[in-house]
Amino acid sequence: MNQQIVLITGASSGFGALAARALADAGHTVYASMRDTTGRNAVQVDAAQAYARERRLDLRALELDIASQASADAAIAKIVAAHGRLDVVIHNAGHMAFGPAEAFMPEQYAQLYDTNVIGSQRVNRAALPQLRAQGRGLLLWVSSSSVRGGTPPYLAPYFAAKAAMDSLAVSYAGELARWGIETSIVMPGAFTSGTNHFLHSGTPADAVRNADYEAGVAAGFGEEILRKLAGTVPEDADVARVAEAIVEIVASPYGQRPFRVHVDPAGDGCDVVSAVGDRIRAEFLRRVGLGDLLAPRLQSNARA
Repeated sequence: MNQQIVLITGASSGFGALAARALADAGHTVYASMRDTTGRNAVQVDAAQAYARERRLDLRALELDIASQASADAAIAKIVAAHGRLDVVIHNAGHMAFGPAEAFMPEQYAQLYDTNVIGSQRVNRAALPQLRAQGRGLLLWVSSSSVRGGTPPYLAPYFAAKAAMDSLAVSYAGELARWGIETSIVMPGAFTSGTNHFLHSGTPADAVRNADYEAGVAAGFGEEILRKLAGTVPEDADVARVAEAIVEIVASPYGQRPFRVHVDPAGDGCDVVSAVGDRIRAEFLRRVGLGDLLAPRLQSNARA
């Protein structure tokens, strides 16, 4: 097993915490990053450290607030100072919101965009100089099946932000290929249990508009959506499958990592649409003479 130095954002809970532990179980050195490690997330830090001690793993909690460029810079500098390299950056941090699109204030949309999109840009600006200097690395993005599959109502701010993040990931893939940096995108579907995504989701700030929807022709619509969405998810759906998919990608040989991996127990059709979209992208790049951007170009200075 080729041990990797891995950074994962948003690792206090959900997919991030599960993936951090699974990667450490697989023998990698994992930095489970989160904000406020001495405050609100101190309990999560203690849990990660206990997990590492009990199993003798190299799992380390790391302070990283994706809303701060200084915090991202400091976190990357700490990893590089300790190991002289960084192999994998996993963009997992994100936040969900649930409610009528109209009832969210514009500032809430901007905040969701900052968390789900601009935060990854801050981390990239901190990490990519190191990865480019190495001539090798992996950016692994945790996207969402909502980007291209079924899109139930009342999730507009989250879906819009995830679609933007996915587009950013695709653009980065082409720009980084000649630097020897790979891109993989994981597409989780709806998991209505096993994470706190729905439980901790944001709500509309405009209570009056929200009440209009609750009292009008759409009364009870939110509960109906949640109930019917939950009905699409098989009883045996396990969020650990997302972590397992991430571990498999990291373990795959350089140059052979998949561009997209779908983990969608609800089967919302994202895999079908993605196959078409990614094929068209590949065909277009080949047609304009940029087909080499579909795979990383190993640099002469890259670590074996």
